[in-house]
Amino acid sequence: MTTSFQTSSRVLPLHRSPQARPTTLTAAFRSAARLIVANGHHQGDYCPDPFDRVSRTPHASRPLSIVAALRCVVSGSPHRTTELSEAAVKVLAHRLRVDGEPPVNGEPFTLECHVAEWGDVAGRTVESVVAVLEAAADANEVAA
Repeated sequence: MTTSFQTSSRVLPLHRSPQARPTTLTAAFRSAARLIVANGHHQGDYCPDPFDRVSRTPHASRPLSIVAALRCVVSGSPHRTTELSEAAVKVLAHRLRVDGEPPVNGEPFTLECHVAEWGDVAGRTVESVVAVLEAAADANEVAA
């Protein structure tokens, strides 16, 4: 039985609900960590079959790279950038070292590549990715 105020009995999954999207850096880092724990960490691209040539599985249900996970939790898509997702990538890039080096410059694409390169290191585990995201969330929470 439905009331006149109900238009649908369908419940949206959390990753598709606009109310569930993080609105702070801390929440974005923690949400991305949870998404990677749930689905795995992907190396080499945003996710398996990023342009859906074969798979019809929603991106939020696939293993994701760090950058893709941050974008996905904030915007719903690993391809869509937002001010918050780009700020999260920037903060994370400056926390990470690749071959002992920080990012080359502050350009958004360079920062994205730096984070992706860190995540693509052979043997990078879900646990290490989640630890970095949680540490960034903790540091951001203390700074706020």
